Parts: sequence; structure tokens; C-alpha cells
Amino acid sequence: MKIIQHAWVVPNLEAGIRHWHKTKGIGPFLINRDIKVRDQFHRGRPSTTRFSTAVAQHGDVQIELVEQIDDSASAFRDTVTPGTTHHHHIAFIPDDYDAALAHYAALGFTPATTGRFADMRFAYIDTSAAMGHMVEIVEDRPNLRAFFAAIKKAADRWDGNPETLMRELG
Repeated sequence: MKIIQHAWVVPNLEAGIRHWHKTKGIGPFLINRDIKVRDQFHRGRPSTTRFSTAVAQHGDVQIELVEQIDDSASAFRDTVTPGTTHHHHIAFIPDDYDAALAHYAALGFTPATTGRFADMRFAYIDTSAAMGHMVEIVEDRPNLRAFFAAIKKAADRWDGNPETLMRELG
């Protein structure tokens, strides 16, 4: 599986975006606020964690920044202390989502959080003790591919103007 994304939890999305742009020239970031997750579970219990993300393309890899906007137990809080910035996960799109879950389970790694964005399943697999971060598995779906294509297109067309660094989505 090819790594498609590196993600950091940040205490403030806008400040994180500005930092990544200032220090690494990355942008633009497409922002999803208060993401609606269905069928969300954290450590096997129903969960309603609220968070926002900002995603930018950098070469073949996405940079995702995540800001948790509530105080609930979550995969983010499992490894990142509130108010700090830390690398949280790498992400893959496996050919077979269920087989990828089974692969990690066979290695002794369990999901910290699972859920659905629209019709796409995702899981944050807790590999933090072994790897220092989690692994996100996302189910391959046409709407996911369209979103990722929009992120790449925005990066390819961006002129580096800080005025258009942050782009709010629906």
C-alpha cells in the first residue's frame, strides 16, 4: 500500500495552515469544518467526536491538519495532548478495506476509531506503540477519489498567493 497522506493534530487549524505555508510553502489548504461522521466508534463505544480538517497536496502526498473541536475521547486525544501539535497518522487506500483491517488485527493492532464519511468507511488503527503514530485506512470510493482529485487540482493551479491559502468547503 502506498502512503497517500501524513496528518498532524494541531490546536488551531488556521495557525497550523499559516505555519505550513510559511515554513514549507505548502498550499492551498481545503478546509472541512465540523465534519459529519456516521457510525462513529472509539475503542468500541459509540462516539461523536467533532473535528475539522485542512488538506493540501505536496507532490504525491497529502498534508492533513486536524483540529479536534470538542473534549471527547478520540483517536486524536489518544496520542496528542490538547493544545499541542504532533504527527498523528499516515493514511492508505487499500484495494480491500476489510482485508487491510484483518491484516492489522493479525499483527495485534486494533482500531482506535472507526466510522463513515458519506459512504466511505475509515479506521484509525492504533499502531502508536510500535510506530509512534496511527495508521488510517480509508475505503476506496468515487467520492473520495473526486475529493482527492480536487485537492491535487487546487495545488496544481495555485499561484502561491497567501490570500487564497485557505479554501472553505461546503
